[in-house]
Amino acid sequence: MIEQDGIASENMVKAEFPTQEELERPKAVIECYKRIPCNPCETSCPFDAITVGEDINDRPVIDFDKCTGCGICVFNCPGLAITVFQINDDEVLMKIPYEFHPLPEEGDDVHVVNRAGERITKGRVHKVQAGRRQNKTALIHLSVPADYLYDAITIEVIPFEE
Repeated sequence: MIEQDGIASENMVKAEFPTQEELERPKAVIECYKRIPCNPCETSCPFDAITVGEDINDRPVIDFDKCTGCGICVFNCPGLAITVFQINDDEVLMKIPYEFHPLPEEGDDVHVVNRAGERITKGRVHKVQAGRRQNKTALIHLSVPADYLYDAITIEVIPFEE
């Protein structure tokens, strides 16, 4: 339970996701579960897909019809609470924020981690976006098995061991 251990329940996570049909195209998923004064996701979205509203403490709401999955909001979220997901056959393509070093490299196999920090599967890095404009947050594009859609959230970049 999030109040006790800081980990969102499966129901909380699934409530933030678009439908499987909508996930045929990339969509941002915002896991911002508490009211806090924050709105960079709203102000950075070039498609007006994210709304916080007049009260800056409100939780952001995403309009999946407007979201293109570009990832700009991922770079701009100071809480690293946004991930882009897309279902592609038997795998999930993800764009995740990453602020650790060393950065992974294209083609690397990495440990995929759940919200409790546990290794759950192997992922493959397809692209690493990093630059001055991203303020030290890299956007890692990776694929994971589709069975981990609701569990995968980040990675560990250490030599992958089976």
